[in-house]
Amino acid sequence: MAKRTDAETLSKHIRDELRNNMLSGQWAPGDRLQLNQLSEQFQTSSTVVREALTRLAGDRLVILRPNRGFFVPTLSLDELRDITELRCVNEQFGVTLAIERGDLAWEGELMAAHHRMERTPSRDEDNRLTAEWAAAHQAFHAQLLAACEVPVLIDLTSTLSDLTQLYNQWATSATNWSGRDLSAEHQAILDAALARDAGTTAELLADHYRGTLEAITTLGVEVGLPTAPA
Repeated sequence: MAKRTDAETLSKHIRDELRNNMLSGQWAPGDRLQLNQLSEQFQTSSTVVREALTRLAGDRLVILRPNRGFFVPTLSLDELRDITELRCVNEQFGVTLAIERGDLAWEGELMAAHHRMERTPSRDEDNRLTAEWAAAHQAFHAQLLAACEVPVLIDLTSTLSDLTQLYNQWATSATNWSGRDLSAEHQAILDAALARDAGTTAELLADHYRGTLEAITTLGVEVGLPTAPA
């Protein structure tokens, strides 16, 4: 039993590391993920790496192509539109439940998540999103839904958030669109949630996500985003 637990812990650690590397833009869309190289990097067997990649494939962060191996997904703008609408529908429902069910502890954790995001540098010297800010940003949005008490909805929105994050990294300058004030958008969402105004919070959240879609759709292709799935 102990050996099994150790193997599961190792697999989860590698899966988490691969996910973080993926979301930080370490690989380009369509890159092949080499088992041997990753095994050497993590100093473990290819079996453990394969298991981690297979689980990430279940989250759609990795593409498994029979007889060819594992690849970084190549998302299309059409797919991003679908992902955005799914996020809007599900998260509007989720945040409504969270505002109804959330207690003072939820409010405190939400304010803390927002503070952490605001205090974390968002761009590096190459104008790319920092991994630290990306993680803090996702944590803030996750905390908005944390009190909804619907695990399957939380799991789905987490997957959709990861897929959107891939675009945020690949688009680079598009998500730094000069027409937006992301800090003000997040503050407005926080204020509405703390005021327990579910309707306004849901509307602001949808506008926030659609604003990202608009920025990437407008500028993303110019900075090298894929326009069709592989």
